[in-house]
Amino acid sequence: MRLTLHTDYALRLLMLLALEPDDPHTVESVSRRYDISRNHLNKVVQTLAQAGFIDSQRGRGGGVRLAKPAEALNLGRIVRATEDNFHIVECFCRETNTCLVAPACGLRDPLDEALAAFLAVLDRYSLNDLIKNPATSRRMRRLLAV
Repeated sequence: MRLTLHTDYALRLLMLLALEPDDPHTVESVSRRYDISRNHLNKVVQTLAQAGFIDSQRGRGGGVRLAKPAEALNLGRIVRATEDNFHIVECFCRETNTCLVAPACGLRDPLDEALAAFLAVLDRYSLNDLIKNPATSRRMRRLLAV
């Protein structure tokens, strides 16, 4: 299982917003701090705002901030909202599946089970769980210092 850059950037952005809830954060400043594409980050912000995870204000004095406390933001829900699909292998997508053995293959059930387990683990964690360790938070702040 591999998460897309979209989800990766979404989680990075959310961790920063949770670490520094009182600081102003623009797409430009976050892009610079993480050294990631501003255009891609704009798409991530749009996805997170539409899903209700962040509030976004445009224009002068605008920026992004968490829409809810970090404790209320579930990782499983975030990943489900930011991934466009969970097609681990070709046969998971009925529209594009061309695998000849799919009707007789025993691989789909174990992979379905593994995906469910993966998401179930993420469902046990909140955004706050990623940043609540003081030593980890200090280290992240140092690494992201502008």
